[in-house]
Parts: sequence; structure tokens; C-alpha cells
Amino acid sequence: MQFQKITIIGVGLLGGSIGLAVKQRGLAREVAGFVRRTASLKDCEKTGAVDFATTDLLAAVSNADLIILCTPLAQMLLLTKQFMPALKQGAIVTDVGSVKAGVVRELEPPVASVGAHFVGSHPMAGGEKMGVLAARADLYVNAVCVVTPTKKTNAGTVRKLEQFWKSLGARTLRLDPAEHDLLVSRSSHLPHVVAAALAGLILNPVLSKTQASLCATGFHDTTRIASGSPEMWRDISLANRKNLSRSVNTFVAELKKFQNKLKSNNADAVEKFFTTAKQRRDNWCAKAVSTSSE
Repeated sequence: MQFQKITIIGVGLLGGSIGLAVKQRGLAREVAGFVRRTASLKDCEKTGAVDFATTDLLAAVSNADLIILCTPLAQMLLLTKQFMPALKQGAIVTDVGSVKAGVVRELEPPVASVGAHFVGSHPMAGGEKMGVLAARADLYVNAVCVVTPTKKTNAGTVRKLEQFWKSLGARTLRLDPAEHDLLVSRSSHLPHVVAAALAGLILNPVLSKTQASLCATGFHDTTRIASGSPEMWRDISLANRKNLSRSVNTFVAELKKFQNKLKSNNADAVEKFFTTAKQRRDNWCAKAVSTSSE
């Protein structure tokens, strides 16, 4: 058993899945969950994601060895300040946020001031469904979880946190917070913007009523992630706005290159566009399958 008590702040899809995996694998003697709404208490009880859920933040955090922030990014600093009176010395605080530089910069100093340790985490897992009722114990299996220590981070704490994620089935990767934010702006944040733009454009009610009837599997698969939490993606986009803005510019430039190929009726160039994309994705998929089976 790795921890006596783990506290999950925000028991939704990500937090609930952590709770289910921790309980299934026996990684803690007790799993507590903090939720904002009383109505969420019943959902936590129904899924069994935590041993007890509460709207009392200090009670949830009291005597916890590991606290995991699973809330939208904009809420993390305020919640951390609120639970600090209950934070015991030596405790580890982490998060599952999709942007790291700002979170690490804001949370590392106050957590350290009371003798605890903050280390950023970002498990590359999730889904378009929200809430603890969508949680599942295998969500993190074979997922990459980025851990973002700084020069001030205790090495033993990093190893303990990495072992925790590995115990959930994830593969860990250490990155500098700023490097992480640059890379995910391309691979994670940009796809969500593209999916949202497609859904908003093609399903605009001012278009022909027949339009939606012609949106089949390709459209469905490409826009699936547009059903994610608007609040969460608002916070992510704004927190990583500089990197994401550059990624959007790069993507728009690529679209314009393709548009020029169409305008010039250049069949070879159009085919090469799709061939290159297919080859790169096929290679990535093959490597991903190989890695997950190791």
C-alpha cells in the first residue's frame, strides 16, 4: 500500500477514474473526494470512486499523503490556498491539468511554505464525456503521464509520484513545464480547437437543414472531442494562449498551402498531401501499439 490517504479534489471523469484505479489496485487505505455540489455526492457514492465524498475541503484534505487537483485550471490556486491549513508536512500535491508552467509557478511556492511538495502532472488521457459517472478504472492504462519537476523539486518526491502513476498503468515522462506546454499546444490543444471549429461551422443552424444529415462517421470521429467541457477548454486555451496561438497560425498556414494546391489543380501535390499524412499517422499508430504492448 503506497499511501494511507489520497484526496481527489474534483471527482469527475479524471478524478473519479483515479479513485477507481486506486481502490481497485489497493494503493491507499482511504480515498477521499471533494466536490463542489451536494448533488455530486450521490454520484460519487453510486460509482464507488472514493471511500467518502464531501463538500468540506479541509475535511477532505486533512491528514492526506497525496492530494490530486482534478479541477479546471482557473480554480486550482484558490482551492490550494483554501486547503493549506489542513495540509500536513511532507504531503505531495499534484494536479492533472493540461497546462503546466503557470500551475507550477503559482502552486509550488505556497505548498512548499508549509513543508509540503508540489509536482505538476499531466496524464494524457480523458474523453468527451464529463462527470464521475463516466469514470473507469482503466482510463490511465498505457497512457503517457508527464511529470514536470523543477530545480527545487525533491528527487524522492518525483520518484514517488512517478511510481504512483505507473501503479495506475501509465507510462511516465519528465518534461520541463514550459516545454510541455509548447508540445501539447500542438498535439492536444490545437486538435480541440479544430474539432470545435468544425462542429461550430458545419452544424451552424443557419446552414441547410440537410447539412447535418450528411455528417457521417468521418465528421463524427473528427469532432468527437468537441463535446468536452467548455469550462475546462476555456481555461486551457487561455492558460496556454501564446503557444496555442502560434500553433493555430501554423495550422492555418498549412491549410492555405493545401488551398493553393487545389486552386492550381495540382493533382500530384494534392495526393502527396494525403500520402504524407497517411504515412506519418500510420507510423505513429504502429509505434504507439508497439510501446503499449511492451
